[in-house]
Amino acid sequence: MTNHFAHVVRGSGPGLLLAHGAGGSVEGNFGSILDDLAGTHTVVGPDYPGSGATPRSTEPLDLDTVADELVSIALDAGLERFAILGYSLGTAVAVRAATRHPDRVTGLILTAGFAKPDNRLRLALDIWRELLDGDRRLVAKFATFAATGGQHLNALSPSELEAAIDGLAGFIPEGSPEQVDLVASVDTSAELAAIAVPTLVVATTRDGLVPPAHSRELAAGIPGAELVEIQSGHGIGVEARDEWLGVIQKFLSASVGEGTD
Repeated sequence: MTNHFAHVVRGSGPGLLLAHGAGGSVEGNFGSILDDLAGTHTVVGPDYPGSGATPRSTEPLDLDTVADELVSIALDAGLERFAILGYSLGTAVAVRAATRHPDRVTGLILTAGFAKPDNRLRLALDIWRELLDGDRRLVAKFATFAATGGQHLNALSPSELEAAIDGLAGFIPEGSPEQVDLVASVDTSAELAAIAVPTLVVATTRDGLVPPAHSRELAAGIPGAELVEIQSGHGIGVEARDEWLGVIQKFLSASVGEGTD
């Protein structure tokens, strides 16, 4: 594993650590809201091995190690305490970070996440993982089919759909196989009851990859968690950017408190 993940540090104010999804990156998953978040917070966004500028790992990824590394990066960036915004796989990273470093984490925002894969998600991961050995455009077609909300998908013209698939195919990080394998190994269900910080769970209700039942399970398992459901596929940063940003900002200012450093 690399010594330190490549990362961005943006803005000023209370700390906010970003945990991106599998086959994603900070820019890919949070790029549409990064400027706004950095307007009120010191945002630290690490890229997992094989995403962004972080070298690919030569060994399997481990949830404890990834969570510890993200916390270490936040501390090195000068954040003593911070909220974590996790997306997809990043929700498991966020939960594990809060479990292992409870003195550091002030709040959690868990978007399009899960405690552990069910059979449907496991099948999707199996297909995704096998496709990664072949044509990247086929990977992009599968991801578009599985993850995009129907309303958003069907509103695209044929040329827009082709452009979206081409864009996604060009974006697939080289570390995707290890990241997808990490998703398959995740199980945070036993630690949810111990989460003692304010938590917002954001369910993506049109998500065919990680359906909202997973978010409802997270919210039910974490004491006092607030559940918000947004009509979006998995790619909420594109499909429902303004609504997502709105609930994040409202939660950070009300529940975590702007005075936290």
